[in-house]
Amino acid sequence: MKEQIINKAIQVLDNNFQKGGFTIPSKGLYPFQWKWDSGFIALGFAHYDIDKAKQEVETILDAQWENGFIPHIVFHNDSDTYFPGPEFHQSHLHPLASKKYRSTGMTQPPVFGFILERLYEIADDKQDMLDFINKQIDKVYDNHVYFYKNRDLNQDGLVYIYHNWESGTDNSPLWDDIWTTMNPPEYTFERRDTSHVDASQRPSKREYDHYLHIIDIAKEHNYDDAKIAELSPFLVLDPLFNAILIRSNEALINLYQQIGGHQDKIDFLKQQQLKSISGLNSKLFNEELGAYVHYDLRNDRQIPYLCSSSFAPLYSGAPDADKAKRLAETMLKRFGDEGRYLCASFDPTHDRFNPKKYWRGPVWINMNWMLYHGLRRHGINDLADRIKADSLELIEKNGFFEYFDSRKSNPDSETNGYGGNNFSWSAALLIDFLKE
Repeated sequence: MKEQIINKAIQVLDNNFQKGGFTIPSKGLYPFQWKWDSGFIALGFAHYDIDKAKQEVETILDAQWENGFIPHIVFHNDSDTYFPGPEFHQSHLHPLASKKYRSTGMTQPPVFGFILERLYEIADDKQDMLDFINKQIDKVYDNHVYFYKNRDLNQDGLVYIYHNWESGTDNSPLWDDIWTTMNPPEYTFERRDTSHVDASQRPSKREYDHYLHIIDIAKEHNYDDAKIAELSPFLVLDPLFNAILIRSNEALINLYQQIGGHQDKIDFLKQQQLKSISGLNSKLFNEELGAYVHYDLRNDRQIPYLCSSSFAPLYSGAPDADKAKRLAETMLKRFGDEGRYLCASFDPTHDRFNPKKYWRGPVWINMNWMLYHGLRRHGINDLADRIKADSLELIEKNGFFEYFDSRKSNPDSETNGYGGNNFSWSAALLIDFLKE
């Protein structure tokens, strides 16, 4: 059974791999290369085709801008199946944007530090992989420097996102309160996602108006970070984004120490790491909820909702033992009902929870992968094992979907699998789970 499902996962990845040396998340729905998808995808390839794993990383890092920024989508090819495409984003407006690739002017969580570290763990030929990492690592370091120089508004080690798409958790109920502070124009456009997936599983037209309006503000100022920080109605400190940055800092420090030299870079990362961990714990932990929450910089307040991102700092190592225990207790209490799979992307006890709608409730395998490793890091092994078992069961029963209904008895459908099918990171991380 194990080999059979791994072979199916390999088939998904190989079918989604493109001639340009990158992998699309899902045919039709997502026809380009996404930043954090590529990182997780590389882990799957590494278990059976190390050259593809290297290509995946090389290709996304090759689209880096001159200021260290790495865009969230790289438009390697033309496609009429996705909106908004390169004509809307106009990344060329930024003077330091890649001249080689068209892209968006926003980013996604900085996973590549810990991705490079995991590739080294997986690789049979350690020296060969270390040589590869040595060629790529400075690009990842430069990406971290970009964040600390351009996105750390209060110099407290916490970096902001200016668009919900930068979080990776696109239409989370977290953002609803921010949308009420905005009144964007009504855009006229043709949605492409709803021709591939049931509209009830996707963000609404009005939500898209907000998304596009934020991009237009950024474009109006040529994607200038200082202007975005001054003018964007959406400016948020995200515990997931910052936890991933902290975890990747740690990985880069370890890898640079293994490579040798680079003491100046190690010192910079260690200095930032202390500030980031302190900032995460002091500004984003909510004592009442017993977990980390998002912070709305524009309105200077915490956004007091629980979601799977609330537990992501476990993976970074930022919480001490007491906080880690508290996080596990909160997860079990609010998300861990025996009739549910862990871990829903939004609080199942809240009236905004929607078990079918993208990031408003479904389970995502990439989040579960990080939560699993975070819980294991803190020795909370029973809960970690449950998350891993739930992830495997969801895929085995439903297939390699983009996201999954967390209800074990699903009254709305015969399947718990929603969104894109044959989804690359679901396949890749299943391989990594099973080969662990």
